Amino acid sequence: MNPTELKARTKAFALRIIKLLRTIPKNDDAGRVIAKQIVRSGTSVAANYRASCRARSHAEFIAKIGTVEEEADETALWLELLVESGIVSERKLSALLTEANELTAIMAYSRKTAARK
Repeated sequence: MNPTELKARTKAFALRIIKLLRTIPKNDDAGRVIAKQIVRSGTSVAANYRASCRARSHAEFIAKIGTVEEEADETALWLELLVESGIVSERKLSALLTEANELTAIMAYSRKTAARK
């Protein structure tokens, strides 16, 4: 997958996270807290990936990709918590959770590959 495709994929992921926020019950205290966290980490995946594409050095690229990996993994955690707490059904989040885990794996592989060079 090339950088242009990954930019589009991470942006689409961020948009799906934003849309998910609208479905979380407003009267659920835990849901509101998780919603704030998930919108930060989920949209950060796209923002930091774009920043990594503009890295001024190889070291900066590795650091930025590491941040993207961390944010994608954090988003997966928040999604898991939404499901396991019963706030949102697993059926509703399974595709989004799969995408978070795939993005985490892609970024981890990219970071490890770049670090070996």
